[in-house]
Amino acid sequence: MERSKILVVDDEARMRKLVRDFLVKNHYEVLEAADGAEALDLFFEQNDIDLVILDVMMPKMDGWQVCREIRAYSKTPIIMLTAKADERDELLGFELGVDEYISKPFSPKILVARVEAIFRRTGQTAAETVVEAGGIRLDKQAHSVTVAGEPIDLSYKEFELLAYFMENKGIALSREKILNSVWNYDYFGDARTIDTHVKKLRSKMGEKGELIKTIWGMGYKFEEDS
Repeated sequence: MERSKILVVDDEARMRKLVRDFLVKNHYEVLEAADGAEALDLFFEQNDIDLVILDVMMPKMDGWQVCREIRAYSKTPIIMLTAKADERDELLGFELGVDEYISKPFSPKILVARVEAIFRRTGQTAAETVVEAGGIRLDKQAHSVTVAGEPIDLSYKEFELLAYFMENKGIALSREKILNSVWNYDYFGDARTIDTHVKKLRSKMGEKGELIKTIWGMGYKFEEDS
């Protein structure tokens, strides 16, 4: 199967190597750029890049401008890396069409998990329609879920919520991120609606509902039994 091609853009050579090594280890093809201008040249020259990992603070052209230029022509997924933990920066990133936003320092394993989750969401993997974890099988195409081989009946949002949890297993997800991803960015309701849906979902999953862990003060994480 053809490997997905990822463009890693960062002015720090050490950071590029760290990210590249982990991605290559997970069977991705990686291209590197040391600044925004080089990134755009590579992106439009290659014309087959599947995902961009983009640092915000760079010489010549920063990550925001690179993102704007790419979004003017392409919907290729973008993960932004930044040393800032500023909510305004994060909101700007989402307004520009950023798919994920990760603050430095970060775990390379978590970055790879985010990459894999994006490819699953955008249908760029072979197993795009079926997700399996912890004895749960979720078929997106058939819109069906089985727990330990037994079918369970979920509402549309419960199904979407479970799919999102399973595609991001092992990753701590804030209520805001869940709300933005499952209810979409234009939803203006209370983030506590997630707690209500999780409660119903856990109930329908029986014992497997325990796989959805509560992270107090933050959100949730789907974690398989060890």
